[in-house]
Amino acid sequence: MINPDLEPLPARLRKRPIDSRGFPVPWFVAWVGGRPDFRVMDRRKFHQAIKERLCWCCGEPLGRWLAFPIGPMCTITRTISEPPSHRECAEWSIRNCPFLSNPQMVRADHTDLIAAGGHEPAGHGIMRNAGVTCLWITREYETLNARNGTLLTVGRPDEVTWWREGRAATREEVEASIESGLPILFAAARQDGRFAIELLERQVAAARALLPAPPVEAVATS
Repeated sequence: MINPDLEPLPARLRKRPIDSRGFPVPWFVAWVGGRPDFRVMDRRKFHQAIKERLCWCCGEPLGRWLAFPIGPMCTITRTISEPPSHRECAEWSIRNCPFLSNPQMVRADHTDLIAAGGHEPAGHGIMRNAGVTCLWITREYETLNARNGTLLTVGRPDEVTWWREGRAATREEVEASIESGLPILFAAARQDGRFAIELLERQVAAARALLPAPPVEAVATS
């Protein structure tokens, strides 16, 4: 039975199994000991999703548009570790996933999973809850070989929306999340030298152009 606190499921997600809490099990989730472990992605599904152009959430074929729910730092680097989804699957996940919709949620400790043979996502992820999520809509992406796996580089965005706690995020909320994460990116760039810092500065400027519009100030009338 579906958890009554969740929004109605999109048609494709209604076909997914339901776990003991009443949550639909995304297609990418690995099953450990006969149970879905939402902390772990099935590595085989990752490569299958890319090869066959399948939705990361429901596992069905994608159309022309590709939806990437990403964190603010990923809008700067434009690299992520998860394949795209249908827009309706991604939006439902943003509004209902406990981690994406609740800024107070923290990432689980994966130590026990690594010991059991699990894998961390490729790249060097920033292990925090950013508090806001960007839904990046595009028609293309490219794969990138990283030291510890495969990353994706998202294409030019045709549309970008920002979310927090299941609602539209304000510009102030997005800016606060970006400012809290930038020191981590700049610390990494400084290790690679001046050109890396200059590149990052250009990437930050490009990402800021995608932020929500500032609120319109009320104009006093006489």
